[in-house]
Amino acid sequence: MPARSSSSLAPGRPVDEKITINLGFVDLGQIDLLVQEGFYANRSDLIRAAIRNQLATHAEAVRQSVARKTLVLGIQHFSADDFRALQAAGQTLQIRVLGLASIATDVSPELALAAIESITVLGALHASPAVKAALADRIR
Repeated sequence: MPARSSSSLAPGRPVDEKITINLGFVDLGQIDLLVQEGFYANRSDLIRAAIRNQLATHAEAVRQSVARKTLVLGIQHFSADDFRALQAAGQTLQIRVLGLASIATDVSPELALAAIESITVLGALHASPAVKAALADRIR
């Protein structure tokens, strides 16, 4: 199944994932100084820039790992119709995503169990709590 754009996500759902990090006081002070001096608009801008720089440094290693592990890179959204079509064809799906895997809210736990063999997500998995609970032993 092709990756779908973020426009296929539920309206109002953020396309970013929030994370929390712990920093030492000296590092935090240096970040605040750079923000105060106008190098960055805020702490988040500096942290995002630092992360992007590290990802760019390791881009080739990421590319090779994605190819080796046959991961879909980006956003992959699955609808109830997608799963019903798999079920009708007698097939199951191995979901392997680096980014965001999103399962529509109208997918029942029973349908997900019938259609999904396994899930590997490096990033975030958005699905109803009931679907996540039903697939708990298939999520790696």
